[in-house]
Amino acid sequence: MARPEMSVSPYWELTFDADGDPEARSRDRLLAGVVQRGVRDLLVFAHGWNSDRSGATRLYDRFFAPVPALAPTARLGYVGVVWPSMRFSDEPIPDFPRAVAAEAPPPPALDKDTRHALLETFPGRATVVDQLARLLEQQSREEAELEEFGRLVRVLVELVPPGPQALFAADTLAEGVPQDEPAFFHGTTAQTCEEFARALAGLRSPGGTAETSFTLPNPWAGAHELLRQATYFAMKRRAGTVGERGLGRVVGQLATRAPRTRVHLVGHSFGGRLVSFALRGLPPGVRTVKSVTLLQGAFSHYAFSARLPHDPRAGGVLQGQHNRIDGPLVCCFSQHDDALGTIYPLASRMAGHDRELHDLSVGRALGARWGAMGFDGVQAVPGTRSLKLADALRGPLPGTGCVNVDVSAVVRRGGPPTGAHSDIAHPELARLVLAAGRVR
Repeated sequence: MARPEMSVSPYWELTFDADGDPEARSRDRLLAGVVQRGVRDLLVFAHGWNSDRSGATRLYDRFFAPVPALAPTARLGYVGVVWPSMRFSDEPIPDFPRAVAAEAPPPPALDKDTRHALLETFPGRATVVDQLARLLEQQSREEAELEEFGRLVRVLVELVPPGPQALFAADTLAEGVPQDEPAFFHGTTAQTCEEFARALAGLRSPGGTAETSFTLPNPWAGAHELLRQATYFAMKRRAGTVGERGLGRVVGQLATRAPRTRVHLVGHSFGGRLVSFALRGLPPGVRTVKSVTLLQGAFSHYAFSARLPHDPRAGGVLQGQHNRIDGPLVCCFSQHDDALGTIYPLASRMAGHDRELHDLSVGRALGARWGAMGFDGVQAVPGTRSLKLADALRGPLPGTGCVNVDVSAVVRRGGPPTGAHSDIAHPELARLVLAAGRVR
């Protein structure tokens, strides 16, 4: 596999499989290279649900490009984490060329690029993918066909034992029991598809509410969204696996080889979940992680909380893990992120809470309970500071603990259904990563 051309050097690519096992050659090149090059500060970036290596490395290239000029005397190294994830091709990425952020036909059609990505992401499920594509194309008016679609979606994302991924789906724990399966795996598919369709119609209407339309939303548009969210659930599970079993262990190995190298973890979307779970995978005593920066993190805003405000028996699956950082955990969030502000709360609600969905004109009504890091920041962690981006860049940032930074001023571009979720390649955010890590 040819190494990607990057705007920064030295750059290493670190590749993991779905169970968190590293590709040995890329890991060994990193461990040896950091020592040989005398790297003092190592920036490690994990992508979100990009479907291939080229999309991820283009993101890393653009994000890292301004860094050398921002820290001209720092002895820097760069790592791009590549893990098997999934992006639907109708999710826009601002400023990316057509080959990476391809324009797709509007849902509910399953375009060829997304279909190919599904086949790569879920090997051995070709027949299921074909059946899902056929149902989306036919758009039958029969409710039984929607129910069959829901059954096939569950088959697509179910785990094939044995494997570790089942342990990594939860964001919260209730009396030690993982709360990990969203309600769209229960109940009737038709009702779930109608709920998603109404939320999507609200995002696409000028006033942001489906009530402005005189036509009923197409439930098959909701079915397309159900498929997207089910794959996201699978990627969420996979991100935790790769973080704890993969990246966390490699950072521990690096601490043994190069104990003076300062590591700065950066994650976008589910990559934020990946680097956060890496903290849980660090060997005891490792203190080389000097900062963590979450860019539009697609996991529960309660993940680091010891107790949930609505349930004192429950807490976040990563409670206390921010204390493994010898520096701050910086959480960037934007009000323009529709993927996390509207769709994520709908998809993340747990079984048994359907009664709370009385107002689905906008999923943000559910945000207080089912919200994401990238929409309103870390919640229910005592001592968390909140800053606007301009104030954070003036600095200095807090040296420890959780810091929420409202980046709405720059993370603001992108259309439905994800809004500004992927609008992260900005020099201001690169500056924020350096400020979080005290990189000079």
